[in-house]
Amino acid sequence: MSKKLLKSGLIVSTMTMISRVLGLVRDVVIAAMVGTSAGADVYFFANRIPNFLRRLFAEGAFAQAFVPVMSEVREKHGDDAVRALFAKVSGTLGGVVTIVTLLGVLGSSVIVAIFGFNWFWQWLHDNGDGKFELASVMLKITFPYLWFVTLVALSGAILNTYNKFAVAAFTPVFLNIAIIFSAWLLSPYFDVPAMSLAIGVFIGGLVQFAFQLPFLAKQGLLVRPRWAWHDEHVKKIRTLMLPALFGVSVNQINLLVDTVIASFLVTGSISWLYYADRLIEFPLGLFGIGIATVILPTLSRQHVNQNPQQFSQTMDWGVRFIAAMGVPAMVGLMVLAKPMIAVLYLRGEFEQSSVDLVSYSLIAYACGLLSYMMIKVLAPGYYARQDIKTPVRIGIIAMVANMVFNLILVQFLAYVGLALATAMSATLNAYLLYRGLKQQQIYQFSSRTLMFFARLLVAVAAMAALLITVTPAMPIWYEFALLEKIGWLAFYIGCGATTYLVVLWASGVRLADFKSS
Repeated sequence: MSKKLLKSGLIVSTMTMISRVLGLVRDVVIAAMVGTSAGADVYFFANRIPNFLRRLFAEGAFAQAFVPVMSEVREKHGDDAVRALFAKVSGTLGGVVTIVTLLGVLGSSVIVAIFGFNWFWQWLHDNGDGKFELASVMLKITFPYLWFVTLVALSGAILNTYNKFAVAAFTPVFLNIAIIFSAWLLSPYFDVPAMSLAIGVFIGGLVQFAFQLPFLAKQGLLVRPRWAWHDEHVKKIRTLMLPALFGVSVNQINLLVDTVIASFLVTGSISWLYYADRLIEFPLGLFGIGIATVILPTLSRQHVNQNPQQFSQTMDWGVRFIAAMGVPAMVGLMVLAKPMIAVLYLRGEFEQSSVDLVSYSLIAYACGLLSYMMIKVLAPGYYARQDIKTPVRIGIIAMVANMVFNLILVQFLAYVGLALATAMSATLNAYLLYRGLKQQQIYQFSSRTLMFFARLLVAVAAMAALLITVTPAMPIWYEFALLEKIGWLAFYIGCGATTYLVVLWASGVRLADFKSS
């Protein structure tokens, strides 16, 4: 089973890597075009709200509720029952999201007034800088993305239950392509270039939706949607999904809270947090989400088949894999924060002063990278068993803690305090999830995994020591031409990765450590 999981994980990670690389290209284009201007702040704000709802309705709560029920139906009743359930779920979820989308488009000004209250207050007193009006228009354009991507996530989830992981993992590529081309082709036609980015989001959602339809048809799953609010399985999914809105999407809620608070800070704060968050999302999407995608259907099947030993082994495998990728990524982002930001963003409207400002929030976010990844592995340990209450309770605790951390830290560290608060609450979330699994005697770190952690820390310490010693100071980086910056950054990343792998191997870690216990 571990070989099959590893193969599936590598497929998802490879497809996700393509998407994330294009995502970085997209962010490079955005940074060059709008930098950290007021227009950039408004675009990131307008894009954050539908993305937040997407994580709740689609990739977050819905997927965690839908996949276990779908796996159970398939194991017990076969493919015909799966098709019938898919028709009911797509019709019911599609109906709900259609209503939410229409309300969001029609009430965009109200939404901006709630989440961007400072901008609304300034507009109300005739001393604003146009952010409120611009955000209201942009939100009308970006909000329909929620409708497209929710149905995309639904079709991707069912394709994943049939082990068609590559399709769903590759789909986000089209969003990045759409935004890049919209920025390139449409920005000259707008007084505020960021408006072209909002149009790119809309087009990207439409293309993603169209891309998955042929694969559903090939699998025999392109069925007519049906409204079935009171169907037994739909009701079960609803029951699981509603509380999971909090449990699985706490990190997204925290990021939205950060954006709301940042709107009260100086212009640029939202942008500084966004660019840092995008660099965190790269390893998180590449490894954390990739492993979580393949581990949930497996855990669901093992629970249905009443195989607790394999369930625990699968989780242990996921934890080792995540740690092996997450810890060096976390340390690497901290040590090489400024060179990475300079290479990726320092051009066009993105100024040298912004390199420092973004790096501070990147380092703060990176403190929680391993925790973000661990949540992706530990939370499925509950959802695969259709235990929603425990992670919801934990999620609410973490969300409240984040708000408290925000209010305390923002007074001393401004926007950096928001990033640090998010990392702290994610760490609390991961700890409580693990403690709960251990108390329920579902899963705890094996002795093999604890030994692996010890060896991992030695290897990462060696990597960090090397990078801190050999990496030149930023004034030297600024003197390099772009190709020189790219070459030297690649060289130092390669040196760090080589040191990490060599020390890891010398300490006794082998490929067998990534197989089931």
